[in-house]
Amino acid sequence: MKIYAYLYCDPLLDAAVTEAVWGWEVDRVYCDRGTQTATRPQLSQLLADCALAPPAYLLIRRLEELGDSIAAIGDRLQQLELLSVIVMATQQNFCTGGPAQPSAAVSLMQLLGQIQLYQRSRRIQQGHARNRIKALPPPGKAPYGYRRSRDRYSVDRAAAPVVKDFVDRFLLLGSLRGAVRYLEKKYGKKISVSTGRRWLTSPVYRGSLGYQGNQVVPDTHTAIISREEAAQIDRLLRRNRHLPPRTASAPRSLAGLVTCATCESAMKITRVTQPRREHEYLYLIPTACPQQPKCKAIAYEEILQRTIQTICAELPSAVAAALLPPMEGIKGAIAVQIQQKRSILLQLPSLLESDILDLETADLRAYKLRTEIAELQQKLAQLPPVNLVATVQTVSIAQFWLDLTESERRFYFREFIRQIQIDRCETVWTLRLSFIF
Repeated sequence: MKIYAYLYCDPLLDAAVTEAVWGWEVDRVYCDRGTQTATRPQLSQLLADCALAPPAYLLIRRLEELGDSIAAIGDRLQQLELLSVIVMATQQNFCTGGPAQPSAAVSLMQLLGQIQLYQRSRRIQQGHARNRIKALPPPGKAPYGYRRSRDRYSVDRAAAPVVKDFVDRFLLLGSLRGAVRYLEKKYGKKISVSTGRRWLTSPVYRGSLGYQGNQVVPDTHTAIISREEAAQIDRLLRRNRHLPPRTASAPRSLAGLVTCATCESAMKITRVTQPRREHEYLYLIPTACPQQPKCKAIAYEEILQRTIQTICAELPSAVAAALLPPMEGIKGAIAVQIQQKRSILLQLPSLLESDILDLETADLRAYKLRTEIAELQQKLAQLPPVNLVATVQTVSIAQFWLDLTESERRFYFREFIRQIQIDRCETVWTLRLSFIF
């Protein structure tokens, strides 16, 4: 008993499949790949082979793979039925022949509406895929800061400075909510925090086009956010993800970092003032202390000064003991891979002129190379931008921290410190730092 199988794959939409997709032992597999659905040489060969020596079964995934129209599908099913070949669609409830199965005509009528909807969806997806291959913007309104031109996004000179100022503010303070408030105060532009995060992470503002969530084609239009700024943004957002809500924009540098080791409660900053006096006193107290009596508050300035002393004393030894990967070697390896793919990209026009590649294959290969380059650039951007060993010499000086404002100090504390724990022992307390590396 012979069993044949047939596959049709559109390289624009479908991932490559192998014979193992069937889970059956088949005698021969016919596979067509291409964007032109009418041109299926392997399907023609299958029908010719079935006319000479018909198999008992033909396996397909879906009926739509037999043609690009209901008429074509019905014609090929009729040819196979006349040859007594039982057609089984593994992803649909369809099978021709057999005592327990309805006729092919009845099953086909039941699937007719589904097939039409599926083919219409595929045609729309193919249109989007062709635009994606050509690096054309996706359908819809252009993002704020851009205008839609004929084949790409162009910068909106009125709106782009607003986006740029928002990005600069975030990079300066490391606070998303603070940048959103700044935008409303200066420009009267009200956006939500989620919209602000979308501005910071969208590939469009970085000069690239994003498709299907994770496919990025780089350098398609003028960028508002430079590559270096994008790397800094991603690093700040990853850092803020580990902090309690709203502490990234808090006015005090220790907000969200301090916990009490005795009651294992986070500590918040409270402000105490006296009537008719401008001076204020800042304290750190546990937010949910279960102890009786409760853990006492500690003066904010004392913890700040002790934190600066501890980070200056312990940071150099912590960096020296950390098993840090060789960043220069990793960056060099990624840069070599990017250069190799760019050299292949430059060879495609000559391969096209010599008829080694057709236009469709060359466009598809160029698209895949660009997306792979974008992925490598993303990996490169996620690596630390500076040499930590060299930087620690500067930040281990107490005066460096004392000369910073609270917002600047908050920014740098979060670059090195993951958590500050307060150990209490009767009337005295000690401080422990947990570094991020």
